Amino acid sequence: HCCNEQLPSSYTRAYFLQLNSTGQNTNCFCANHCLQCVSPLQGNAIKTYKYNVLTFLPLNLYEQFKRVANLYFLVLLILQIIPDIATLPWYTTLIPLVVVLGVTGIKDLVDDLVRLLSFRKDKTLFIHREIAVQKLQYKVGKVQIQRWRDMQVGDVVRMKKNDFIPADILLLSSSNPNSLCYVETAELDGETNLKFKLGLRVTDERLQDERQLAEFNALIECEEPNNRLDKFMGTMLYEGKRYPLDLDNMLLRGCKIRNTEVSHGLVIFAGADTKIMKNGGKTRFKRTKIDELMNYMVYSIFVLLILVAAGLAIGHTYWYEAIGSKAWYLFDGKKQDSSYRGFLMFWGYIIALNTMVPISLYVSVEVIRLGQSKFINWDLQMYFLEKDTPAKARTTTLNEQLGQIEYIFSDKTGTLTQNIMQFKKCTIAGRSYGTDIDKIVHLHKAEKGYGEIPVDWSWNQYADRSFQFVDHSLVECIRSGKDKDVNEFFKLLSLCHTVMVEHKDDGLVYQAASPDEGALVTAARNFGYVFLSRTQDTITIKEMEEERTYEMLALLDFNSDRKRMSIILKFPDGRIRLYCKGADTVIYERLSPKSRHKETTQTIFANATLRTLCLCYKDISADEYEAWSELHQEAQVAMSDRDAALDRVYEQIESNLMLIGATAIEDKLQDGVPETIAKLAMADIKIWVLTGDKKETAENIGYSCSLLTDDMQIHYGEDCKMCKGLHDNKHGGMSLQIDFVDMACECEAVICCRVTPKQKGNVVSLVKKYKKAVTLSIGDGANDVNMIKTADIGVGISGQEGMQAVMSSDYAFAQFRYLERLLLVHGRWSYIRMCKFLRYFFFKNFAFTLVHFWYSFFSGYSSQVAYEDWFITLYNLCYSSLPVLLVGLLDQDVNDKLSLKFPKLYLPGQQGALFNYKNFFISLFHGIFVSLVIFFIPYGAFLQTMGQDGEAPSDYQSFAIVTASSLIFTVNLQISLETSYWTFVNCFAVLGSIAIYFGIMFDIHSAGIHVIFPSVFTFTGAASNALRQPYLWLTIILTVGISLLPVICIQFLHKSIWPSVGDKVRPLGKKAPAFERGRRSRRSAYAFSHSRGYADLISSGRSIRRRPAARGIFQESIREVPQTAAENI
Repeated sequence: HCCNEQLPSSYTRAYFLQLNSTGQNTNCFCANHCLQCVSPLQGNAIKTYKYNVLTFLPLNLYEQFKRVANLYFLVLLILQIIPDIATLPWYTTLIPLVVVLGVTGIKDLVDDLVRLLSFRKDKTLFIHREIAVQKLQYKVGKVQIQRWRDMQVGDVVRMKKNDFIPADILLLSSSNPNSLCYVETAELDGETNLKFKLGLRVTDERLQDERQLAEFNALIECEEPNNRLDKFMGTMLYEGKRYPLDLDNMLLRGCKIRNTEVSHGLVIFAGADTKIMKNGGKTRFKRTKIDELMNYMVYSIFVLLILVAAGLAIGHTYWYEAIGSKAWYLFDGKKQDSSYRGFLMFWGYIIALNTMVPISLYVSVEVIRLGQSKFINWDLQMYFLEKDTPAKARTTTLNEQLGQIEYIFSDKTGTLTQNIMQFKKCTIAGRSYGTDIDKIVHLHKAEKGYGEIPVDWSWNQYADRSFQFVDHSLVECIRSGKDKDVNEFFKLLSLCHTVMVEHKDDGLVYQAASPDEGALVTAARNFGYVFLSRTQDTITIKEMEEERTYEMLALLDFNSDRKRMSIILKFPDGRIRLYCKGADTVIYERLSPKSRHKETTQTIFANATLRTLCLCYKDISADEYEAWSELHQEAQVAMSDRDAALDRVYEQIESNLMLIGATAIEDKLQDGVPETIAKLAMADIKIWVLTGDKKETAENIGYSCSLLTDDMQIHYGEDCKMCKGLHDNKHGGMSLQIDFVDMACECEAVICCRVTPKQKGNVVSLVKKYKKAVTLSIGDGANDVNMIKTADIGVGISGQEGMQAVMSSDYAFAQFRYLERLLLVHGRWSYIRMCKFLRYFFFKNFAFTLVHFWYSFFSGYSSQVAYEDWFITLYNLCYSSLPVLLVGLLDQDVNDKLSLKFPKLYLPGQQGALFNYKNFFISLFHGIFVSLVIFFIPYGAFLQTMGQDGEAPSDYQSFAIVTASSLIFTVNLQISLETSYWTFVNCFAVLGSIAIYFGIMFDIHSAGIHVIFPSVFTFTGAASNALRQPYLWLTIILTVGISLLPVICIQFLHKSIWPSVGDKVRPLGKKAPAFERGRRSRRSAYAFSHSRGYADLISSGRSIRRRPAARGIFQESIREVPQTAAENI
C-alpha cells in the first residue's frame, strides 16, 4: 500500500485503510499526507441533540406513532372521517390524541434541551456549530489555531494545562519528565482522582520541539472504534520498528489536562468515533413486570372490544332484518341489506367503544414514574453529607419494580465495606506480625486504657502520621537490619506496584489505582522503604536512609483474571529479579517446591476478616531474561488476541517462585450494614454476596454483617456433589444448572467467593432464567458492571473505586444502608401506588364505556352513544384524570417509619398480589356493575316521569346528562374511598374535578356557544333544564349510592374480618394516647429495650466466626425482636 512508504513531510492528515491481515478489521492510517488515499474517517464535529427546528415535529411524531396505542387511535381518527361508520365526531378522538402526543412531545423536547444545555455547560461534548475551546495544529513547523470541529484523524495537536482533550489522542510528548501527563477523567467516568498517562519513550526523546513534530512520520494500526473505556490496543511503526500502544498512552476526549504545562499528541479517533461518544449510545431497555402485564391486559381489552363490537354488529343485523327494515319511520333512503349494515355497525361500535382502550394510560404512567423518581432524588434521608452525594434515580421506568425484589446480589469490597484499606498484619518467613486475633478485643477496651500503644514513627521523616500499627517488634527487626526476609518483604512492597507519586510541600502524595495498593505502599513507606519516584524504566526508593534506583525491565500488570502483578527489575549490582504479589490461590500454584513456610503463611489469616496477598520473588539469569524478552516484545505488538498472548508469556516467567510472606489489610464494614441486611432478610429478600475474596474471608464477613448467623447450617460448595459436577462440567447441562439454582435458592443466604466479574453476571443470569425472579445487583466498581447490567435493577454505590458502576446503574447512592429505604419505602410505595392507579384506571374506563353497551339494546344496536360527544372527549382529560394521578404520586398506606419498622409489609409486592389478572377481572366486573347501575337506574326513573312543571324530562339529552353526572360523582368518590393518604391537594383534585365537569357542561350547553357553532354544540339548554328537576337529582343520588354501597361494605369486611398486614400496622402510625391509671395492661405492640452491645466491634470487621456473647446480643436485637413484635400485631 502507498501508506507503507516513507513519504515527504507536509500537512499532517489522517487517511484510512482496511487491513485484514490479522483476520479482523483494524484501522490503519499514516500520520502524513498521501494524495492517493481517500479518508472516510469521522471528522471531529459531533451532534448531541436529537431534534432541531425543522425535524422536531416529523421525527417526534414518527417515533410516537411507532407505539401501537397511538397508531391505533390514529386509525380510529381516520375511520371517524368516513360518514357511513362515523358514530362519533372526529374531535372526540383528535383532542385526546393531540393532548397525549403534545405532552409526550414536550417531555421529549425538554429532555433534548436539558441534554444540549448540560453538554454546553460541561464543555466536554460540543455542538458542531458552537465551539468554545480552540486547539493548535502543526503545519510545516508553524502553529495555527484550529477549531475542534475542524480537527481530523492524524492531526498533531498541542494541549495546555486545564484544557479539555478534543479527541482520542495518542500522547507523543509532554513538558513533564518522561512525557508523563496527568488527566482528570471526572467527565468521562465520574472519578475525581488524577490519572497519569505516558508517552512512548521513543516519541518522548525525539518529538519535543515543533520542527520534530511537523516531521513526524509513522504508521498507526489500531482497533476499530468501540465503547470500552478500559482498553485500547494498537501498534506504531516508526523508523522501521514496531512499538505497542495501549490505554496508558491514550488521552481520551472529555478528560482534562492537569499538572502538565504542555502536551503533544496525535489524533487517533475523532467525533462520533471517540470512546465517550460511543458510550453515549442506547443501553439495553429494562422493562418491569407490571409493564409486561399491563401490555397483555391492553391486548386483552382490545380483543374484548372486537368481540363486543362483533356481537353487537350481529345483533344489529338480526334486528334490522326483523324490525328495522319493516318500520317505515326508520327508512333512511339507503339500499343496504342487513349484512352490510351489520358490517358498518361493527366499525361504528369500534369507534363508539374505543375508550375501552385507554389512550392516556401510557402517558399517565410516565408522569407518575417521573414524579416517583423525583421523590427518590429529593429524599434527604438518602443524602450522604460527608461526600455531598444525594441519591439519584438514573431511570424513570423501574420504580415500581423496586417493590418486587426477591434476590439481591451484592459485591463485598466497597459495597458492604468502606473500601478504605488499613495495613493490619503480615507474616514474613512464617512469623506473624501485627495485632493478634486474640487481642482484637483490646481495641474495644481502649476507652478503659487496656489497648496497646501504636508504633511511634518519629524516627521516619517520610512516615504517614495517620498510619497506625500495633507491633513494635517488626519495627525493631527492620531497624536492626539483621533479618533479610523482612527487608526483602518491604522492598517488594515499595517496588512492585503502579503507584504514582507527587512531591508537595507537606510531603509525598501517592496516587494509586486501588486502595489496596495505596495501603501497601504506604505501609512500606512507614517501615522505612519509601517510594520516591518513577520513570518509564526506573524506580527510585529510599531504603532506610539509603536512596537506590532500580531499572524496570518489564511490568506484568494486574487484571481480574490473573489476580496478580509482577515486576522484573535490574538491581544496581546487575542482578535480575522478579517480584510478584497476588491472591494465594494463584501464587501457591506457581511456587517452587523449594519454597518454605507455605503452610504457616496459608493458614495464618484463615479466621480473620482480612484481605490477604502473598508476596514472592524469583531470580532470573540474563540469558533467561533475554530469551523471554523477545517473546514479550512479540506479544506486545500482536494485533490479534494480544491479551491472551501476553498471558501465555507471563505464565512462562511467573513460575518456580519463592514465597516471602503475606500481607493482611482490613476493610471495615460500612455503617448500618448488619441492620440493613437483617431488615431485608425479614422482608423475605434473599441476599447473595459475590466476591473475589477467599472462602474464609468471605465467610467471616458474612458473620460480621449478619448475613450468616450461628443458628444457620453452613453448606460448602466442595462438599456438595451438585456443585462439584457443575464445576467439573464447565458448560454445565441445563438440568444440572436448574438443580444448582433450586438448591441455592432454598438457602437463606448464599456467598460466592473467588468469582470473576463475568461469573458474577452469570450467577445473576441463572437466577433470572430459572427462578423468574426479580433481581437487584449492587456494586461500586468496574468489576460489578456486568452483574449490574444483567439484573432487573442495577444499583451503583459511589465509593472509592470510581464511578463506572454508577454510570451503568439504574439507581445510585453513597452507602449500602440506603438500600433499605430505597426498597422498603420508595419501592413499596411506588408499587402500591402504581397498582392502585392501574386498577382504578381500568375500572373507570370500563364503567364509562360499557354504558354504551347497555344502551345499544334499546337503540336497535345502532351504535348510537349514550353520552354527549364533548363529555366523551373530556372524560379522561379533565373530569377523572387528576385525582387518580395524585393517588399514583402521593398515596401511602403507612408512613415511612412503619414501612421500615415492619418489613413484612413488603411481601405483597414480591407476590405480585396487588396487580394481576385476578385484579384486572375484578376491575372489569366492578366496571360492569357500575355501568349497569348508572344506566338502568336512570332508565327506570325515566320510564314514567313528570316534572314539577308538568313536563316529562324523559328525553335523550336529559338521560345523557343524568348518566354522565352519576358517573362523574361515582368515579371521583370511588377514588376517594381508595385514597389512604389525604392531603389538601387530593381533596382539591376530587372536588375540583366535579366542579370542572359542571362548569364545562353548563358552558357547552349554553345558547351563546350554540349560536357560534350550531353543528358542534347541540345540547342547547339541556343541562339547566334537566338539573333543575329535584327528581333527577334524587335519581343521581340513588345511582351513586347504590354504585358505592358494595365497595363500602367490602372494604368494611376486609378491614374488620380479613385485615391485611398494612391494616394492622396503620393504627400504629397514629399518636398513642397518654397512659391512664387503672388500665390492666400497658403492653406495647413494638417496644423493647436494649443496651449498647458489641455492634461496633462486629461492624469493624475484626470479629471471628464464633463470638456467642456479642453475636447473641446483636442478633436478638436486630432479627428476633421485630419478628416477635410483628407476630404480636
